[in-house]
Amino acid sequence: MKVYPHTNRKLLSNMKKNNISKTNSLPKQSDVNIGVGVYLDYSATSPIKKEIRAAILPYLDEKFGNPSSIHSWGQIARQAVDSAREEVAEFLNCTPAEIIFTSGGTEADNLAIRGLALSFKASRPHIVTTQIEHHAVLNTCEHLEKEGLAEVTYLKPNQDGLVSAEQVKKALKKNTVLVSVMYVNNEIGTLQPIREIGKMIEKENRKRDGKQIYFHTDAVQAAEYQPMNVDFLHADLLTISGHKIGAPKGIGALFIRQNIPLEKMIFGGEQEINRRAGTENVIGIVALGKAVEVLRNEKYEIRAEKTSRLRDYFINEILKEIPDVKLNGSKELRSPNNINFYFKYVEGESILLSLDLVGIAASSGSACTSQSLQPSHVLMALYDDAERAHGSVRFSIGEKTTKEEIDYTLVNLKKIIKRLREISPLA
Repeated sequence: MKVYPHTNRKLLSNMKKNNISKTNSLPKQSDVNIGVGVYLDYSATSPIKKEIRAAILPYLDEKFGNPSSIHSWGQIARQAVDSAREEVAEFLNCTPAEIIFTSGGTEADNLAIRGLALSFKASRPHIVTTQIEHHAVLNTCEHLEKEGLAEVTYLKPNQDGLVSAEQVKKALKKNTVLVSVMYVNNEIGTLQPIREIGKMIEKENRKRDGKQIYFHTDAVQAAEYQPMNVDFLHADLLTISGHKIGAPKGIGALFIRQNIPLEKMIFGGEQEINRRAGTENVIGIVALGKAVEVLRNEKYEIRAEKTSRLRDYFINEILKEIPDVKLNGSKELRSPNNINFYFKYVEGESILLSLDLVGIAASSGSACTSQSLQPSHVLMALYDDAERAHGSVRFSIGEKTTKEEIDYTLVNLKKIIKRLREISPLA
C-alpha cells in the first residue's frame, strides 16, 4: 500500500483502534499527519509524477525568470515555455502557435465557448452541447443564454450516457457556430464518438455558404488513454488539464485551430500569442510539457489495455460479490480507468465516509461538485432517478493502482454495503 498526505486524524485513529491487519493489510502508521491507504480518485486529480517533479525543480530555484524579460534569466524561462508548447503541440499533432496555456481545464473551456460565442454575438449564435458536460461547459453556456449572447441546445444522452453524430446533426441550425461534446465523461467514463461527430461537422460545413460550425471537445479525462491527434478527431478546439496526467494543479491548455475567431477573456499584456494575458505560469507549463512527453513515451493503447484489465476485474467482482448493484454508464464504451456503481438502499456519501475510515479514497461524482447536496446532473440526465444519483460512487484508478489495492477495496466495500443496508430505512 502507498503512503499519501492525509489530514484525517479520525481515519488513523480508527485504523489503529480496529487493528487493521492481514486481510485488510494496511500497514500501521504512527504519524497522525500521514494517511496510509488506497487512492481510487484519479479522475479528481492525480499524484505528481517523479519525472515531472524533477523537471520543475530548477524553475522553483535558479531558473526563476519572467519569460517576457529580455535578459538571460527571462530568456531561459522563455525557452522552457516554448519547448513545452512544442511538446504539447506534438502530443496533439498541431503547430505550437495553436496551443494556448491556461490556468486549467475550466479556463480553457470558458475561452473556447465564450470566446467563440462573443465573436459572433451580433447574430446571437447557436451552440449545441450535451446535458452531461462538465460544469465548466454547462455553466458557461447557461450564462451566455442569460446574457442573451447565445441560444443553446442541450442534447439528452441515452442510458449508456452516449450521444450520436446523427443526434448532433439533427440539432444543427443555420446559426449554429459551435458544437461542444466532451471526449470522456468525468463521472461515468462514457467515451463519446468524437471522431464521428467531427467528421459529420466537416461534411456539413462543406454544404454551408456562410458561417462555419466549429467543434470543441473537453478532453481533460481522455488524455491518458485515448488518441489525442486533433486531425484524427476532426476537432477545432480541444481542452486538456495538467493535474489529471501527473502535473500540478493550475495548468491547462487549449488547442485552437488556426484562423478560428476567438475573443480574449483576460486582458493585459500580449502573452500567449495575444490570446490570454498574464505572466506565464512557467512551473506549470514546464510540468504540462513534461507530462505529455511522458505519455508519448508509451503508446496510449498499452496504458489503456493494462488499466482496462484492472477495471474489468473490479467491475466483475463487485457485480458478483455485492447484490443489488448497477453499473452506471456504458460497460463497453468506457474509459479504462472509470468504475461508477449504484448501490441500492444506501447513500453514496455514507459509503464514501465509511471507505475513508478504512483508508480508501473514492468519489460520489466530480470533485468540482463534491460540496453540493444536489444529485449528480449526469446521472439525473441518464436515469432521472434521484435515489440512484445519491446512491452512486465513482472509483477511478491510475497507473499506480494495484490488484492488491483493488482486493483490499472489495473486501471492505462488501462489509460497508452490508452494514449500511442493515441500518438503512430504504432496505
